[in-house]
Amino acid sequence: MKKIQMVDLISQYEKIKPEVDRAISGVLETAQFINGPEVRSFQSELESYLGVKHVIPCANGTDALQIALMALDLKPGDEVITPSFTYIATTEVIALLGLKPVFVEVEQDTFCIDPSKIEAAITERTKAIVPVHLYGQAANMKEIMKIAKDRGLYVIEDNAQAIGCRMEDGTMTGAIGDIGCTSFFPSKNLGCYGDGGAICTNSDELAEKMRMIANHGQSKRYYHDVVGCNSRLDSIQAAVLRIKLRQLDDYIEARRKVADRYDAFLATIEGVQSPARNSYSKHVFHQYTMILEGYDRDALNAFLADRDIPSMIYYPVPAHRQKMFAHFGSDSADLPVTDWLTERVISLPIHTEFDEEQLDYIISNLQEFFNNNK
Repeated sequence: MKKIQMVDLISQYEKIKPEVDRAISGVLETAQFINGPEVRSFQSELESYLGVKHVIPCANGTDALQIALMALDLKPGDEVITPSFTYIATTEVIALLGLKPVFVEVEQDTFCIDPSKIEAAITERTKAIVPVHLYGQAANMKEIMKIAKDRGLYVIEDNAQAIGCRMEDGTMTGAIGDIGCTSFFPSKNLGCYGDGGAICTNSDELAEKMRMIANHGQSKRYYHDVVGCNSRLDSIQAAVLRIKLRQLDDYIEARRKVADRYDAFLATIEGVQSPARNSYSKHVFHQYTMILEGYDRDALNAFLADRDIPSMIYYPVPAHRQKMFAHFGSDSADLPVTDWLTERVISLPIHTEFDEEQLDYIISNLQEFFNNNK
C-alpha cells in the first residue's frame, strides 16, 4: 500500500506533470517571472471562477489579510471582530496593524463564527468583521452581512480554507463580503508550489487601493500615494495555479467522496461527531475534522501514528489564549465552545489522491481504536 499522507501532493503532481512542466518551462523561456502574462491570465480566470469583479494576486494569504485591512483606513485602537478558533494569521494581522482583535464564539457544529454572538461584541470602535470559513465550511454569510449592513461595518472573508465553496444561492465564499482573502499554500484545495495568495472584491475603489498597497503604494512607477508593501504572486506559481484551477471542482468532489466514507463509518461510532454539513453551503473539506467525546484524543493520535496514519490537531491553543494577545486581556474572554473544541478536535487525512485500500486501512484502524476504548 502506498504511504498515507495528510495531503498527497506528489501523486497529485504526477497526474498533471506534463502540463505543469510545460507551463513552468514556458515561464523560464520567456523570463517574465514577475507580473508576467501567466499572472494576468490567472487573475482573469480566478475572477471568472469566483464571479467577482477584481482579483489582486499577492505573495501569500497572510499578506492578503493585511493588505485588505490596510485598505480600510482603520485607526489604531479600532476593533475588528473575529473568531478565536482559527489559524493565527487571521488575528495576527489585526494586531500587527495596531488594531484590536475582539474574539467572538464559534458554532459548535460548523466551527465558524456564531452570528448570534456578534451583535453583543460591537462597540463604537468596531469597524470590521472577519469571518473565517474554517476547514472548508462556510460561515453563515447571510446573517453576517445583515449585521454588517445594519451596523455599517466592513466584512473581510478569510477564505484560505474554503476556496470553491458555493453558497445555496450560487455565490462563492470570498466573493460575498467587501473583501475576500485566500491562500495558495501548497496544502490548500487550490495550492501552488510555493507561497501565494489573492484578494477579491467587487469594489472598484478598494481594488485600486489594494493594488497600490501590494505594490509599494504606487499607482505609477516611482510615485507612491500610500504606505504599502511588496506582495506579488510570481509567474511560476501563477502558471501552476492556472492548471490546478481547471481541476479545482474535481479536486473538491474527490475530497467529498473521502468525507462520505468517513461519515458513513463514524455514524456507527457513539461519542464521535463528524463534520457538520450546513444547509446554506456545500462543504469543500480542506480538513476532515471530527469531535471526540469520551475518547482520549492524544491516545488516538499516537495509535494512528504507530500505524503510519497521520492525523493533526488544528488548533490546540485558540488565539485568545496565545501570549501574543495577552496585552489585550483576551485570555479572560468567555469562549466556552472554543475552549471545548480545542480540547476535542482531531483531523484525519483527506486529499484528492486516496485509493480504496488506503481508506479501508484507515477506517479499520479507527474501528479497532474505538472498539477497544469505549
